Amino acid sequence: MGANLSSVFTDPNALSLYGSLSSQSPTPKPTLGDLPEGCVALILAYLDPPEICKLARLNRAFRGASWADFLWESKLPMNYVRLIQRVFGDDLPRKISRREIYARLCRANTFDGGTKKAWLDKTTGGVCLSISSKGLAITGIDDRRYWNNIPTEESRFDTVAYLQQIWWFEVDGQFEFPLPAGTYSIFFRLQLGRAAKRFGRRICNTEHVHGWDIKPVRFQLWTSDGQYASSQCFLRDPGKWNLYHVGDFVVDSSNPSMNLKFSMIQIDCTHPKGGLCLDSVVVYPSKIKERLKHF
Repeated sequence: MGANLSSVFTDPNALSLYGSLSSQSPTPKPTLGDLPEGCVALILAYLDPPEICKLARLNRAFRGASWADFLWESKLPMNYVRLIQRVFGDDLPRKISRREIYARLCRANTFDGGTKKAWLDKTTGGVCLSISSKGLAITGIDDRRYWNNIPTEESRFDTVAYLQQIWWFEVDGQFEFPLPAGTYSIFFRLQLGRAAKRFGRRICNTEHVHGWDIKPVRFQLWTSDGQYASSQCFLRDPGKWNLYHVGDFVVDSSNPSMNLKFSMIQIDCTHPKGGLCLDSVVVYPSKIKERLKHF
């Protein structure tokens, strides 16, 4: 009897029941890849676009869910159809997914003869806009004694307007654009001094910078629905690009297209001013204003 019992534990095939159990493989546990794409898409809808793109690399289910039209429809601006018409015209294919539309709008898209660029902030989906110096009305711009257009890699438009010297300084601009409802901030992007590269290193010639510390520059903006803002400040920090805040304005959902006018002026005929690079005017959603400190 004892011998028979011991043989059960030493021989795995002594009982057919134990033999069959030892040959079975464990039941596989469910993984993220087993989730239906529809469920995954509903989860992804709560995330920001950069997070969605990262999770799309996990597996096939997440990759497929990341292409759901309803997911990207919720990330696009409410008026994205009018936005597409304004920026792309008829150049965008008719059959294109919402994810591809979002990706296209996140690029710095050039329009209006190359004088403007529009794009979506990748994190918030907010609409941003930039108007080049060539799209602005600048006093004396056609006289090379005062202004020159110089090429540079430091501009989105590959060129900036450089002021050598002038007495009457005035820059005006105007645009109409279908901005989504929200609060926006407008800035002038300026630099005192002329930047260049020497032996692969950036240098900035500030020899001709003068006149900006005597009287402040005044910035103003007007909107088609009666909003007005103004500010003034001295131009400082030679050799560094700075965003000078003009003011904020609000776009209401009932206003399909905002018409905006703005200006930068410094008139003091007792002294000239010069050595200024004017790159562009930029418009950003006010909620990302803090990030612009590192622009």
